[in-house]
Amino acid sequence: MVKIAVIPGDGIGKEVMAEALKVLAQLRQDEPSLDIETTIFPWSSDYYVQHGCMMPKDALTTLRNYDAILFGAIGDARVPDDVTVWEFIMPIRKQFQQYVNFRPVKSLQGIASPLANSKDIDMVIFRENTEGEYSNSGGHIYHNQPQEMAIQNTIMTRLGVKKIVQAACDYAHQNGKSKITSATKSNAIIYAMKFWDEMTKDVVAQASPTLTLESLYIDALVAYFVERPQDFEVVVASNLFGDILSDLGSALVGGLGLSPSANLNPEKAFPSMFEPVHGSAPNIAGKGIANPIAQIWSLALLLGHIGRPDLEKRIVAAIEAVLIEGAVQTADIGGQATTTQMGDAICLALENIKQTARGV
Repeated sequence: MVKIAVIPGDGIGKEVMAEALKVLAQLRQDEPSLDIETTIFPWSSDYYVQHGCMMPKDALTTLRNYDAILFGAIGDARVPDDVTVWEFIMPIRKQFQQYVNFRPVKSLQGIASPLANSKDIDMVIFRENTEGEYSNSGGHIYHNQPQEMAIQNTIMTRLGVKKIVQAACDYAHQNGKSKITSATKSNAIIYAMKFWDEMTKDVVAQASPTLTLESLYIDALVAYFVERPQDFEVVVASNLFGDILSDLGSALVGGLGLSPSANLNPEKAFPSMFEPVHGSAPNIAGKGIANPIAQIWSLALLLGHIGRPDLEKRIVAAIEAVLIEGAVQTADIGGQATTTQMGDAICLALENIKQTARGV
């Protein structure tokens, strides 16, 4: 049995998670061999308001007993953002060594892009997820005095850079990709990013003689994402650069409501966590209009991770079938459908795909 911890979180996270669980229920009905047990945890900003913490002290010990985590979204005006990040998301990523943040950026049929040359975008971004610019290292002193200062350290380790670049190379090798693009800024960030460049070059060279490495400055790379996104296959980046690039990539293919992500421990020594790229969207929370596709696609990534790539492909095919038909569209992609209606449409598409496969 595969055990999945479900954390809906805040805002629209609760709404889109309900649709992902509906899709999972549909798959379990269609696939009796799909032996999955889900447990829902109420950890969220509401939990913080009630208990003074984002999750219980033994939460990580509890989650350690699960095979994967399906996460919704976090963020609430009642709780400072640094609290929700550093007392919730970051401990999970770091403690469970989820050093790969994997984000597919793919053109979907039926979705218009803001770019004129948007066809056939199909890349993945490997963002280092546990160190780099998002290291809790630094300080802030002399508050409200003329000499006030703040220091934020970037920490890059040989092991950390090697693992994320190796993961990108492994993916490229397994999926027939020939080029790795590395995001850097070593002309200005002369210690950390030069180290990144050196490590990336060494790892790619040792990984495969058939892999080509291109190293691009981040300011140029964001421009190239807009000008020629079809040129990229596998992009590897530090925590900050990967965060920026993946959100830009989402915008190029239709928006955050369509973009999934996976926080991976590739060795599977710890549970990996799957979540939509979007946040809790308090401006639309409770209105029932959020797009659940990113959450449902994140579920698909989870299923692929636990050894069911067939179901991952089936979910993505169902999503595309709904988008191509165009009858059901949420507000973010130009329609008026509700969150529930989109979830229902994807479930129906899954059933149709199953019937077609059976020749019914």
